[in-house]
Amino acid sequence: MKITQILKEKSSGISFEFFPPKTDSGKIKLEASIAILKECNPLYASMTYGAGGGTQARTKEAVNILLAKKDMEIMPHLTCVGAKKNEIKVLLDEYKSQGIENIMALRGDPPEGIPDFDFTTQDLSYGSDMVTFIKKEYGDNFCIGGAVYPEGHIESSSLEQDMRYTKKKVDAGVDFLVTQMFFNNDYFYALRDRMQKYSINVPVLPGILPLINLNKLKQFASICKATIPKEIEEAMEFYSGKPFEMGQVGIEYTIKQCRDLIKNGANKLHFFTLNKPATIKIILNSL
Repeated sequence: MKITQILKEKSSGISFEFFPPKTDSGKIKLEASIAILKECNPLYASMTYGAGGGTQARTKEAVNILLAKKDMEIMPHLTCVGAKKNEIKVLLDEYKSQGIENIMALRGDPPEGIPDFDFTTQDLSYGSDMVTFIKKEYGDNFCIGGAVYPEGHIESSSLEQDMRYTKKKVDAGVDFLVTQMFFNNDYFYALRDRMQKYSINVPVLPGILPLINLNKLKQFASICKATIPKEIEEAMEFYSGKPFEMGQVGIEYTIKQCRDLIKNGANKLHFFTLNKPATIKIILNSL
């Protein structure tokens, strides 16, 4: 079933994002994570995509792991980086033959170690190009998801420019949006207001990254231009050297964040699981 139909039929729910493992032990961990979180009856599950050929084969294998679990709607990610149009079409043909109806279309991050990477050298340069290509080749066969950035994309010069690019993606055929991580809900509420101003009327799911490790959090935040509230940074810093206590503080903050989102009408939440089901289960049990 297409995710847009699921979002229409369900008044509330959760979705999960997994990443493809790089090792055999990681594969075992992924299989266990999916089995555990499948019990939460998610709206859908997505699988990220390896850029530059690094984990593309493993991504397909990971998607097959999701398919094997059955009774769970699946959305593979696709990125522009390192991908040729003919290769993308082969992959999409395979997904179509497997009954997959949902694709997350992304530009992708620059290859590791090349911060000034020129995306215009790719067959498809931007997320909107990927969306246009999929629509041209497959019509309405796939429901297409896209990314949106509560604090603006790290390469955007302003929130207005960021919204114009978002509008371009939606006009090209994006059916729903998932936000990049954020830790202050005011950014999400302001995003909803901007979307309304730009007549962007597709569903938007807030992306939630559970706070566990402060150093990892800072690393993620620096990559995607996400602001860490001073209160939670200081609270987690207090337990430096005590990972369990730090994780408890971070998880409590994430639970508080989710409760506030739900209270303010965001009844469908998307969790970046990091393939760590125990943390997600703690949060969901509290909610």
